[in-house]
Amino acid sequence: MWYLAAAAAALLVSLPYWLPAAVVALRVRIFAWVNGQDAIAVPGPLVGIDRFKAVYAHPAADGRSRGAALSDLFWYWLSPGAEIHQEHLEPGPRYAEVAATTRRILHLSHAKAAGLAARCTAKVMDELDVRGPRLVRLRDALMPVWAEFYYELVFGLPCPPQARRLIVDNAGDVATALKCCGLRHLDRRHRLTEFLVDRVRAGAVAHQLPRGLSTRQRAFYLQGTFFNTAIVQMSEATAHLLMVLAQHPGVRERLAADPSDDRYLDHVIDETLRLYPLFGIAHRITSADIAVDSLVTIPRGSVLCFNYPEFHRAGFDDPARFDPDRWQRLSARDANHIPFGVPANRPCPAWHLAPVTMRAAAREVLARFDLCTSARHTRALPNRGPCLLLPRAVRYRRRAALLAWIRVRDRVEDVTRSIVQLVLGTYMVVDARRLRLCGRYFGPEPPQRAERPEPREPPATDAGSSP
Repeated sequence: MWYLAAAAAALLVSLPYWLPAAVVALRVRIFAWVNGQDAIAVPGPLVGIDRFKAVYAHPAADGRSRGAALSDLFWYWLSPGAEIHQEHLEPGPRYAEVAATTRRILHLSHAKAAGLAARCTAKVMDELDVRGPRLVRLRDALMPVWAEFYYELVFGLPCPPQARRLIVDNAGDVATALKCCGLRHLDRRHRLTEFLVDRVRAGAVAHQLPRGLSTRQRAFYLQGTFFNTAIVQMSEATAHLLMVLAQHPGVRERLAADPSDDRYLDHVIDETLRLYPLFGIAHRITSADIAVDSLVTIPRGSVLCFNYPEFHRAGFDDPARFDPDRWQRLSARDANHIPFGVPANRPCPAWHLAPVTMRAAAREVLARFDLCTSARHTRALPNRGPCLLLPRAVRYRRRAALLAWIRVRDRVEDVTRSIVQLVLGTYMVVDARRLRLCGRYFGPEPPQRAERPEPREPPATDAGSSP
C-alpha cells in the first residue's frame, strides 16, 4: 500500500503546478460550451490567426447580448443594470447615445488625465503609511485609486470616503464573482445603485447623461460603465503592470532612475497588456453571414468567441517571455496586439486614456516603493496580485525570506482557490442559466429590469421612457 500513499503524496505536491492552469483552460472551454453548437472559437478551425482582426472588425460581428447563452452569464455577473451596460447593449440608437456620452465624459487632455491619476494615486498610496515591508494585494490596493479618479471625472468633485467605500465594495464584488472566487453580494451593489440614483436626482453629475434613459437607468449606466468596468479594468491593468515591475528588477530600476522616459514605459505597458490582456474571451453575435474566404462562411446568429490571449501570443518570438524591448522594432498597429479591441467594433472607450493614467499611477508608486513578489502572475489574476512594498529609503535584509514565504503561501492558496473556482463557477453557470436574465429580457416575456422589484418613479421631464 505504500505506493498508493506515495502516489497520493505526489499528486498533492504537484497540485499547485497543474490545477490552476487546468481551471483556467476549463473556464475557456465552458465559455464556448455554454453556447452549444452556435459557438465558434476565434482563432480556431474556421477562422485562423491571419483572419482574426478582419472577422472581429466585420460590420456583421456587431451583436453583443441577444441570442447568446453566454450573455446570461455576463448579465448575471454584472447585474444590476446589465441591460443598460454599454458593453452589453445591442447596436442601435440607444447604444450610439450611450457610447457617445461615455466618450464625452472620458474626453480630457492627457495632461489633465495624468495629473488627476497622479493626485489620486499619491493620496491612496500615502494612506497606506508603509514604513517597513508590507504585503498587499495590488488589485485591492489600487481600487481606491480608480474609485477616486472616476468619481471626480463623473461628478467633478473629490470623492467622499463614503462614496469610495461603496464604489470599492461594488467593484470588488463584481471582480470576485467574475473570477469565480466568490458569490455575488447584490446588497453591496444595490447600495451603490441607490447612492447613484440620489446623485442623479440631485443633478450632481457634471455631464449631460443620455436623454433616453430614466433616472434609475442613468444610475445603472454610471454604475456599469464607470464604477464596475472602469474600476475593475483599470485596477487589474495597473496591478498587472506593477506585478511585472516587481518581477523584473532591471526594468523597475530603469524606470525608477528615469521616470520621465515615456517611450520606454509605453513599451513596458504594451508588453504587459500583450502578455496579460484584460479580456480573456470576448464574444460577438453575427447579424448576417460573414464570408471568411471562398470556402468558409460564418452563418448569421453564430456566437464568435475571440480568444485574446491566444491571439496576443501568435507571431511573436518567444511569446511567453516578458520583453518590452521587442516594441522598439515592432509596431503595435501591425502586430497581433489589440489590448483595447479594434476601432471598427466596440473599442474600449478609454483606449486613449488608459495608458496615460497607468503611466502616471505607476510613477507615483515607484517614487514611493520598491516592489518585489514571488507570487504567480497570470492573466486572470485570481490571487489579486500579492506584492511586497518596501519604502525606497529602507534596505531590508530579510527580503529573500519574505519572498520564499510569499511563494509557498501563494502556491497553497492557488490550490484551495482553484477548488473554490470550480465549485462556485459551476454553481454560477447553473444559476445564470436558471435566471436567464438576458434571454428573458429579449424574449417574449416582459423585459426584466433588475433582479428585484424596483420602486416606481414619478415621471421625469429630462428622461425618456424605459424599454
